[in-house]
Amino acid sequence: AMQSRVLVHYPENRDRNPFNKDAVNMLCMPRGLSFCTQADRLDPHFHSFTITSDDGTRSYGFVHTFYEEVTSPQIITAMQTLYQMHHVEHHCSSSSSPSSSSSSASSLEESDAESLARVPGCLGCVGSFDAARDTLYVSKALCLITPLPFLQASRQFLAQLHQAVTSQTAPPLPLESYIYNILYEVPLPPPGRSLRFHGVHGPIVCQRPGSGELPLGDYPLGEAFTLLGVDSMVKLLTCALLETQVLLYSKDYQRLMTVAEGITTLLFPFQWQHVYLPIISTPLHHLLDAPVPFLMGIQHRDGAQRSSLHLPHEANLCFVDIDNHCVEAPEDLPPFPDQTELIQELSEVLLNFGLPPQGGVTTNPTTTTTSSSPRLSSLVLEDLMEDRQNGNLGGEELAVLERLQALAKRCGGKKGSEGGKTLEHVFEEEEEELKSAKLNIQLREVFADRFTAIFGSYEDFIVHSAPDLDSWLSNRDGSCSFDKGSFLSIQPAAHLQFLSRFLETSMFSSFVDGKIISRWVDREPLQQLFDSRLEQERLYDMSDEDSRSRPYRKCTTLSESAQMVERRLSKTDHTALHPHLLDMRIGQGRHHPGYFPKLQADVLLQAHNSHKWSSRVTASHRSEPKRSIVLYVMHDLYNLSFYQQRHAFSRRTIRQSKLLDPSPRVISQTHREFVDGLLSECRLKTKRMLMERMGKECVELGQGEASITGLQENTLIHGLCDLLERTWGHGLQLKQGKSALWSHLLHYQAAQEKMEAPVDVAGVRRSKVLEDGALLLRGFLMQDMRFIQTMRDDLSEVAQARAWIHLALEKKMLTQHLKELLRNQELLRQLYKPHAFLLCEEEREQFLFHLLSLNTVDYLCFTRTFTSISIPYRVVIIPMKKLSIAMATVNPWVCVSGELGDSGVRQIPKNSQEIFFQCKNLGRLSTLQLGVHENSGLLAKCLIDCVMVYNEITGHTYKFPCGRWLGKGVGDGSLERVLIGQLVSPGAEEDSGRCTGTPPELTSPSQSVRAVLGSLGSRSRTNSVEVQEDLREAANNLVKYFHKPEQERGNLTVLLCGEGGLVLALEKFLLHGFKSNRLFQRNVFVWDFVEKAMVSMETSDQMGDLHGSTLTKSPPWDLLCHYMNAITTSPRNIGKEGKFQLFVCLGIRDRLLSQWFPLLAECPLTSRTYEDGALLRDRAAVRSLCRILQTLNEFCITLEAALVKGVDL
Repeated sequence: AMQSRVLVHYPENRDRNPFNKDAVNMLCMPRGLSFCTQADRLDPHFHSFTITSDDGTRSYGFVHTFYEEVTSPQIITAMQTLYQMHHVEHHCSSSSSPSSSSSSASSLEESDAESLARVPGCLGCVGSFDAARDTLYVSKALCLITPLPFLQASRQFLAQLHQAVTSQTAPPLPLESYIYNILYEVPLPPPGRSLRFHGVHGPIVCQRPGSGELPLGDYPLGEAFTLLGVDSMVKLLTCALLETQVLLYSKDYQRLMTVAEGITTLLFPFQWQHVYLPIISTPLHHLLDAPVPFLMGIQHRDGAQRSSLHLPHEANLCFVDIDNHCVEAPEDLPPFPDQTELIQELSEVLLNFGLPPQGGVTTNPTTTTTSSSPRLSSLVLEDLMEDRQNGNLGGEELAVLERLQALAKRCGGKKGSEGGKTLEHVFEEEEEELKSAKLNIQLREVFADRFTAIFGSYEDFIVHSAPDLDSWLSNRDGSCSFDKGSFLSIQPAAHLQFLSRFLETSMFSSFVDGKIISRWVDREPLQQLFDSRLEQERLYDMSDEDSRSRPYRKCTTLSESAQMVERRLSKTDHTALHPHLLDMRIGQGRHHPGYFPKLQADVLLQAHNSHKWSSRVTASHRSEPKRSIVLYVMHDLYNLSFYQQRHAFSRRTIRQSKLLDPSPRVISQTHREFVDGLLSECRLKTKRMLMERMGKECVELGQGEASITGLQENTLIHGLCDLLERTWGHGLQLKQGKSALWSHLLHYQAAQEKMEAPVDVAGVRRSKVLEDGALLLRGFLMQDMRFIQTMRDDLSEVAQARAWIHLALEKKMLTQHLKELLRNQELLRQLYKPHAFLLCEEEREQFLFHLLSLNTVDYLCFTRTFTSISIPYRVVIIPMKKLSIAMATVNPWVCVSGELGDSGVRQIPKNSQEIFFQCKNLGRLSTLQLGVHENSGLLAKCLIDCVMVYNEITGHTYKFPCGRWLGKGVGDGSLERVLIGQLVSPGAEEDSGRCTGTPPELTSPSQSVRAVLGSLGSRSRTNSVEVQEDLREAANNLVKYFHKPEQERGNLTVLLCGEGGLVLALEKFLLHGFKSNRLFQRNVFVWDFVEKAMVSMETSDQMGDLHGSTLTKSPPWDLLCHYMNAITTSPRNIGKEGKFQLFVCLGIRDRLLSQWFPLLAECPLTSRTYEDGALLRDRAAVRSLCRILQTLNEFCITLEAALVKGVDL
């Protein structure tokens, strides 16, 4: 391969920032040397790059590439010989078979072919390279490296330097003078100021933002927006914020840098924490295997298709085809908050500068004309221009300059453009540069204002749990630094999908960590700037609007920020020392047009203070020993060290300097670090999932109540899917589709089907058997794969892989499935490279062990995500064992309801206790209606223990306890019951009461609970405290339910009708203090009292016993009678317990319950039925009950259809 090398660089090194020769060489000429002849275009090209140090700081390189004539006879002869060899090989391969053509083509290095392609006819066999006829040129580059992205100034300086080389006339001073000047005599502009320094042919201005402004961003954002469009740029920024893998693709290196730097600039106040390589050369293509978030750019080779790229990771990849103005984002990418309004505001900014917001505009930013600096008639005119920029010209002098400018306009064109640009063109370039800078700052201000609006209150949710920095650092992994749940609870619902995932990123964690440690050390500049903006925003924002309903507000600082930039560029604040003669040897630095001279190294390697010009350097200048700009020539290249101290808690998992080292040893070490990083990430993710699902105390004690559901849980599972995809993509060399995991599963499926086919007998496949002999049906890997493949036709490979992970996680079979998948070692070696994570046996076992810990909690991620699929269910009715024979006389029906709907009425077959049916996914099951038909007769009765419902896909088992009679003339005479379910262990048919690691939900009150209620009337008065406590607890659970985010709420029916629910608590309240239960037959039912109380009041009113009372004349009384009659006349025979349950549910839904209980307390029947100490006769207890019930009136309660079926109220 035709490799380039660094010819020379100045200075040799910096103490804190050693010169990385190999990295600079690769980034200056990513494709190596290129040769061409006079028949090709010889225009110089410009591109830039960035090098990230191990501590996260960046240096920026700016490269001016040009072509220089080859004068070495040896190189010319070697090139002719190489052409002749390739010419012969090309003809031989074209006349041979396709197979021989392929093999011969592979014998040449790709870079050789590309280099030779630049020689006319070398590959195409049209024409030839003739040393006697053609002039051979080779690429050469000048590179300037700076600590800050001074793009425009560096570009102008290098262009002027190259123009001095190509000009027929020698520059005013030797080139060493200009290089020495920029290395050692041009300081950084002070913050908030601009600086003018001198190139070879004219002045150059650079500026630096002040402490209260956004950091320097010189890359033209307008170009990035016009290339991709506003919509695509917002989509790309969303991908970067969520730390997906971002791959930029373009023919132009500078476009790669422009888009990459533009995106990272817009991240303020956050910073990209992962691999950042906007330009990767061919030796670095192995980094596409990196199983970590990255932002990388790769050059699009001529004629190459995207399909030719080997991309192991595509499930979470954002592919940006810059030249075709296309952004392919990962599936399920959430929208950026207020995305529509943001796009509209950005479009208005672009239109104000005359740029189209839709994108697709093609520019050619990297071709540099040879006349990129002004050709002025004299130094006097140059000084006039400088004075004009600084506003130092009076009226008469300005008039003279205007006349000169008018003359330049008239004379410009043919003659004026021969050796340089006219004044008109110079002023046009100045205006264009100013316009670009103003557009840059306004686009950045829009995004900074958005982050200010979104995270304006982030400080209120920081958790300070450590007394000092050392203790915080030692407990950092196990501590919670940010209250994510509370922060999300105050955000608009439309923003939650994005924010819940963003809060899990490394850039947000690093941002929060920086805020926490600012208690002990100085804040980082970006954090300090963002906090100061928040403080300023609070001073001017006096509104008390809820953040969830606050309207979109446009940025109000656009004009102000643009004016500050315009002031600095229009009137420079400081002027650097002019280039001057150096103490050089006579005869050095001679001018040879078209050839870059050999520079005197002794005058450029370090600063000299002995010459007469040193006295002109200011004291502040001397205080900056580390120059802000350093020069290389690449081939002649220069470097400046710039080091910024970073905190020791940096989250970076790999040294950035290693990424640019293509040696086999370092590549092996890099992939070793990737393996360790994946294992560490798995440990942290599984621990986080356990802590969030059960609470930190529950992880330690092995028990506890689930603390989150819904949104945050989905976010963590999405992160787990991403981790598995990146793990399975590491070192992958053979892939089908975009998903690495699903590709492995498909290969495994094909291998298993091929291996199992011979053992099929009469179409019956041999089933897999566990060691204990039980058939593994629901957990069978192949069966789960087949279900995923057939459940929907519109699922992509990535979606199928995620569905499979969700299903395995819900079934608690993820680890077992992955173990089975990895058992085929032959397939693993076929699919993966030797350095792949999956071929590291020890780390792989630890990885699976961490995943196994997720089996200690319950997930319903598959059930709640894939809501439209069809699921098979099996329902089994379990009677009391002693009375199981009674089931033969009953023909029951069931209706299963869940959070997504109900199954409809399903008739149990005769002489059977179970039914199998398939219906649309019901979600998590909540209630089950069990009944017998009205005409079943008096013998159709049975005592039901419970009903079991099995989800045949997820393996979940739901138990619906009953413990009561069903049938006429027994119990409360109910022919229909509404049962409340609980989730138990998958397949727990024998031990249905055994719970999983996560505690079960409340269920239907069982027969034993009812027995306790029946004896409440004879219990002592001291138990009234317990009854009232249960009532407060039930109401408190309802209040907490409605104060949770909607995505994290549980089952409302359970809180109303389950054990510990409101219905049971009110039942205890009404049964407290009964004198005797013989008044209402053998068993005590609350509904009997309520019904008798209403009849008693109506009778007393008719007989005049209630003379003067307003009880029966008030609206609450009318509504009570209306509701009682509707419940009594309902066509459903739900029994007395069911009627009271319906009475409470309707009353609490319609906010009437607090009005009805005082009516029951004042009923004449109450004094005859209850003891003096009964709660219903205690005015204070009744008032307390009413206050508790009134607190529930502020909530909108929606009842399940199963509870109110048949009652039209």
